[in-house]
Amino acid sequence: MDAKLLNKWHKCKVDIEVLKELSKKSDLKGLQHISIFFGLLVIAGTFAYLTWGTWWSVFWFLVYGNIYSFSNPLWHETGHKTAFKTNFLNEFFYYLSSFMSNFEPIRWRYSHFVHHANTYSTENPFDHEIEYGNDMKETPKKLIINIIPFLDLLFFKKHISFEIIQHALGIKTKVMLDCIPENARVKSIIISRIFVIIWSLIIVWSILTSSWLPMLYLLLPQFYGKTLHKLVAFTQHAGLARNVKDHRFSSREMYLNPILSFLYWKMEFHLTHHMFPTVPSYNLDKLHHHIKEQLPKPNNGLIDAYREIIPALIKQKEDRSYFIKKDIPQLQNV
Repeated sequence: MDAKLLNKWHKCKVDIEVLKELSKKSDLKGLQHISIFFGLLVIAGTFAYLTWGTWWSVFWFLVYGNIYSFSNPLWHETGHKTAFKTNFLNEFFYYLSSFMSNFEPIRWRYSHFVHHANTYSTENPFDHEIEYGNDMKETPKKLIINIIPFLDLLFFKKHISFEIIQHALGIKTKVMLDCIPENARVKSIIISRIFVIIWSLIIVWSILTSSWLPMLYLLLPQFYGKTLHKLVAFTQHAGLARNVKDHRFSSREMYLNPILSFLYWKMEFHLTHHMFPTVPSYNLDKLHHHIKEQLPKPNNGLIDAYREIIPALIKQKEDRSYFIKKDIPQLQNV
């Protein structure tokens, strides 16, 4: 494999008129998606409340929490300003979903920019979203911690919420110094303090009412309802090549069932998204079908993806240079 090919960004060929059409944003499509998402959240939350005090409530809170955790793809789509045509709607739901995801919005806006510019980079500049400071021997352990409800509370200092507390205290973390421009750091600190205040108020609310409900609805869903989203999101880059400026080697394309695809804002077409980040998620499947002959073969669902991810993680524990070698069509002509 020619190393030069791995050191250049690659975009698949697509008709410019097709790309222009698929790049159009829509408030209607965005609002339809948002309405269904929050509607499902309200329904699950209502059943959890009505069955409170019974084992059925545990079931419905798990449903509620696992839907709630898919606020992360909402954060992502609005962060790219592609969920809606109107910028106000993108910004409003970006900040709302950032809070729901325990993501401080200023930090993640800038670190996500670095993530797209330097996908899966362990070198400087670091991709803080997925790989900075990662000990590959610990990756399987981290996956287990991420998918078992409440387990990450035992490792809270490594949880993203702890970073918000650090920023709220004025501590300049590595990610702040690496990714956030100096003139934006004060805003990041202020918003972190607002998040911590809101978290504290929710805890006080629960104490004053002698009820877990405020915390279960507003503070803890990302801890007990994270399993499904974490399993899906982990597939984006897991086991693939690092420090390669070609998304065909570092990002995974996958097919999901309609329910997961909806909750995930079609981010299973992750390779397509990295190549064309300005295309709204509701058009990614269409764009994928225009370029799929130029891409590695997509994984057919989560089970198929993990069939290659798990063995790769095991090999990477012993050999950091190992990665899943995808079959790239027409590589010699790139």
